[in-house]
Amino acid sequence: MIVEIDGYFENELVAGKTCSIMELSRRVTVTKTHCTNIDDFTDTFCKLFNFERLPSKYDEGVRLDCVIDIDTGRIYVPRY
Repeated sequence: MIVEIDGYFENELVAGKTCSIMELSRRVTVTKTHCTNIDDFTDTFCKLFNFERLPSKYDEGVRLDCVIDIDTGRIYVPRY
């Protein structure tokens, strides 16, 4: 599963085991409770749920499974 974590300070792609939107939402909530600074969201999310950051060379042309907007709290599947 490839997920974009979109926020004011960062825009990162991470990859990990596939899960439902509801499970991803739960994981976001858990991550936010563990973060003292929203800048650490991606690192904390990856550590807690065994996701890996993808190199920036994957930014273009990758079909995302999900997007987590950490500014608004929205989690959605992009339409292609």
